[in-house]
Amino acid sequence: MNDIVIRPLRFTADVPAMRAFLETLGLRSRIESERGGWVDMVGGWGMVALHDAAISAMNAAPGHTTLSFEADDIDELRDRLFAAGYEDATIWDEAYGRVLSVMPADDVQIWFDERAKDLYGYKLHDAHPDSRWSVKPRLTTADEAAWDQFLAVLGGGQSVYYGSPGEPFGVRLELVTSEDLTAVAERLAASGYQATLDPDGTTVDPAGIVIVDPDGETVVVHGR
Repeated sequence: MNDIVIRPLRFTADVPAMRAFLETLGLRSRIESERGGWVDMVGGWGMVALHDAAISAMNAAPGHTTLSFEADDIDELRDRLFAAGYEDATIWDEAYGRVLSVMPADDVQIWFDERAKDLYGYKLHDAHPDSRWSVKPRLTTADEAAWDQFLAVLGGGQSVYYGSPGEPFGVRLELVTSEDLTAVAERLAASGYQATLDPDGTTVDPAGIVIVDPDGETVVVHGR
């Protein structure tokens, strides 16, 4: 079975601050660069990767989030994507490992990092992910059907929320938890984060907590 995990990637001005923020929510650090500038964080399902925007080869602005994944076997995944009609699926080597890229919709390129086996230059933490927390990013797209088709090819219950159609493509960090939302909001407030509990879904759908993260971006936590 080729395990594929959704992993939004946040380019941030302050990796330690974003890491502390996500740990306050309920995610746990798994792998980090010994030089700093990178850490990925896991929940019961899904991940969030943090990359120092200042050293990004993409010249991404702090606060920018892209959609990426991690996979056990990108050769099998490339064959599967080819069979489904994604003929641009390409594999190449990076300094940190092998990568597959594909453009499923909206002229947006998506990357799949092959799960690392050689952790030279990285530290592995005994993460003990909290099973109550899952990562479910929100995509703004003009073609929800194309993304649904792509996610179905990946299998494994990959899922996202969708934003307002017709706007430029974008990705927002969102999470889902079975933890009591009031308790989560109180923990955030006690840690100094600006968080607004919206139990009736007045400003977010589905209902949840709206938070301003250390990059000044909006992150939403939904109840389950």
